[in-house]
Amino acid sequence: MTKKRILYGFLGLMVLYLCYLAYIFILSPKTNLQSIYLIPKDAVFIIESERPVESWQKVSESEAWHHLKKNDYFSELTENIQRVDTVFNDNHKLFEFFDDRSLFISIHMISPKDYGIFYVLDLKRIAKLQLLKTYLNTLLDDGYVLSKRTYHAHEILEVHDRESKETMYLAFIKNQLVASYTHTLVEASIDQYLEPVLGRNLNFLEINQKVGHENLFRMYVQYHYFDDYIQQYTNKPSDWVKRVSENFLFSGFYFDLDGNSTLTANGYTNISAVNEYYLEALQKSGTSERSIPQIAPLSTALYISYGFDSFAEFYKNFERVQQNDPGQFESYQKGIAKVEKFLKIDVKENFVSWIGDEIAVLQIQSHITKGKNDVALVLKANDAEAAKTNLDFVVEQIRKKTPVKFKAVNYKDYEINFLSIKGFFKMLLGGRFDEFDKPYFTQIDEYVIFSDNPNTLKGIIDKVVEGETLATSEEFRKFNQKFDSETTVFVYSHVPLLYDNMYALADAPTKQKMRKNKDFIICFPQVGLQLKPEDDLFESRLVLNYQDVEEVKKTINIPKNTNKTTPKTQNAASTEITDAVFNLSSIYPTDLNAKSFSRKYANGNIRFEVDLKDGLKHGRYEAFYPDGTRKIRGRFRNDEQVGTWHYYNKEGDQVHKKRF
Repeated sequence: MTKKRILYGFLGLMVLYLCYLAYIFILSPKTNLQSIYLIPKDAVFIIESERPVESWQKVSESEAWHHLKKNDYFSELTENIQRVDTVFNDNHKLFEFFDDRSLFISIHMISPKDYGIFYVLDLKRIAKLQLLKTYLNTLLDDGYVLSKRTYHAHEILEVHDRESKETMYLAFIKNQLVASYTHTLVEASIDQYLEPVLGRNLNFLEINQKVGHENLFRMYVQYHYFDDYIQQYTNKPSDWVKRVSENFLFSGFYFDLDGNSTLTANGYTNISAVNEYYLEALQKSGTSERSIPQIAPLSTALYISYGFDSFAEFYKNFERVQQNDPGQFESYQKGIAKVEKFLKIDVKENFVSWIGDEIAVLQIQSHITKGKNDVALVLKANDAEAAKTNLDFVVEQIRKKTPVKFKAVNYKDYEINFLSIKGFFKMLLGGRFDEFDKPYFTQIDEYVIFSDNPNTLKGIIDKVVEGETLATSEEFRKFNQKFDSETTVFVYSHVPLLYDNMYALADAPTKQKMRKNKDFIICFPQVGLQLKPEDDLFESRLVLNYQDVEEVKKTINIPKNTNKTTPKTQNAASTEITDAVFNLSSIYPTDLNAKSFSRKYANGNIRFEVDLKDGLKHGRYEAFYPDGTRKIRGRFRNDEQVGTWHYYNKEGDQVHKKRF
């Protein structure tokens, strides 16, 4: 009898427990909270996955991740994900049960030079089971200390790691588990539960709904905080970073990873209707094929292309959208009218009429100073002859109306001229072109190229003549094929070259980090982004092309001298010394009409002086020691050494001479 009572009692308890489970999972009111409501409002990046275990396994098996997880530059993110990975492996059955539950990971700036990572896992109805909280204790061993505290009526669990001295903070908010190694983010999440911001932002929701819920994972970017994120790497973020933060609102991408570790992201981007008239005009002006790689040098670090059905159509839209701000539109009209009246030109006839369907900005690795940026603006003409005729007319008007007396220079059969209209392109096309203040320009076929530095134009001409352009690069062509042939905005970066340019602008601590972690930056040697209009949004695609870092280094570190060392005779050694003393460093004068060029020592004495013609070395050349004693004497003709050159010691005695 006693055994029957025990059995019936046990069965009764089981029935009650099953009824409780049925209530929890089936009959109880659906009061689930959306994960996005708990993400603190200042998230820079948000990563979302519907099947986090499956997605993580695919990422962690990729060649790119095996390389990146050794990276100190991403050490915090890597360390945290590896910890999560360990928990996944050690408790696989538990997390298989979680794998149809969405996981959000967001990144937030917690100080000017540091960021924190925040996690939200949707537990659905199992969050109502107190057994889950109890199970968390089984994950901890003697190396951890668990404590609890209350914040705004919510319990925060603090898991302290005795060895690392770090603490993870966790909280259960309805059906959601939130966690971070930064306590302020968990507290901010609890505040969001009371008053959601990001989850109710209509601009974010617009992108979130378009991106969908499939593929490997999804990532969202909130551009309002993007410049804060960049400032952790440099105290002098570039103007384009500021423009991105001001002019874009959100991007959302869904990601795929192929067998070569190439990461492709497709999605959508919306823009600010307050600040950016240029992008709004682009959004209404169609697309075009990209052709400027025909003249973009192989040394291009960054290529930003703007395409439209026609520039004339874009210009109409640009004027139209500016009318939404009457003050700015009036200022714009006055600026154009002032230039037209002073120079007696017509901007629409002399500029707008001949510009075709693509303009681009090129940032090129300088062939003069390593790490220095050469910047050029390229306008594709719909009629090369019309472009030349109109630009010749404008230059002639400048000569008549201003004191500028610049004589056009011929360089390798291409004419370099000077457009002395201060701030013209900023006025015509907006603030993103303020780098071209009083530019020099040249024309190569249907492409008109502007730069404030004439040596940038010379460098582009050199590469076109030598056939070393992006269009000739098989590497670029293959990467370019990953994008639509026609786009509105296309951004291409050759990361190793861009690394050098960014390094030159970085502050000292950032330079140290970049040097230490260069291998983990340049392992994605090609990065591209495209934008195409779709309704009021931009359809977006982002591609990161992974390559083994040693292979990347082979392509960027080409040996300058591959000759084998052979024994030298005394005469051969003497000849080599003579050749070396007359092997002069290149010079790059920026005043193409100057008659001479010189450099001085710190004490004010002349280091060298050379005659010029059209910006080229032509005529007498002399170099001196710091005390003023002559060191070298010779002559140039059209940038080439000619005649007999003489080299003197500090006593004034000739010790070498060479006939050119």
